[in-house]
Amino acid sequence: MDTFFSNEDNYCNYNILGDPLCRPIIANAGYDISHWFDEKINDIRKHIDPVTGCEMPYTPSGRFLHVPPPCPRTDWATDYGRPWWKNEKYCIGLLSKKTRFIRIINTLTSQEQQLEVCSEESLQEILQRYLMYNSHAGSYTWKYNGLNLDMTKVLEENDITDEDERFYELRMNDDQFLPAIHLHFNDDLTSA
Repeated sequence: MDTFFSNEDNYCNYNILGDPLCRPIIANAGYDISHWFDEKINDIRKHIDPVTGCEMPYTPSGRFLHVPPPCPRTDWATDYGRPWWKNEKYCIGLLSKKTRFIRIINTLTSQEQQLEVCSEESLQEILQRYLMYNSHAGSYTWKYNGLNLDMTKVLEENDITDEDERFYELRMNDDQFLPAIHLHFNDDLTSA
């Protein structure tokens, strides 16, 4: 069974093999478990155990895989290497801080596509995803409000501000007011 969850900025996949210590992980499959971890040290949150007075991992959902037991035990193996939350092989992607929708309008054909993009995504990365709609998108000049866009920068750095919060405050549906990026054909197919 594969379990997907988010931990801080990562989207992770862990293959569950039926270990009883996997129950808290399975119970939280598909959910954000970043509250289990201290982002400053990239490790499990700690607390002072009221019984022993010792610093222990804080596991409110129960002890899980690779977390040491509360008391010394001879049957607990530590030969697993790095704990799964620190092992890059289980990281399958990054989580975006925020996504938003944009419209991309081809001024030559008047075709319009709506894309959901990440706030961390550069326009060059957006162009790569847009190629499925127009394989010659690299032969176009990308503009917003009549100004050429820097393809190495993200939307905010190109002054394409995210006004989702403003629309929310005004109780307006922002679907009608998505930022529109206009593509102007350069008549140069060598870029494609």
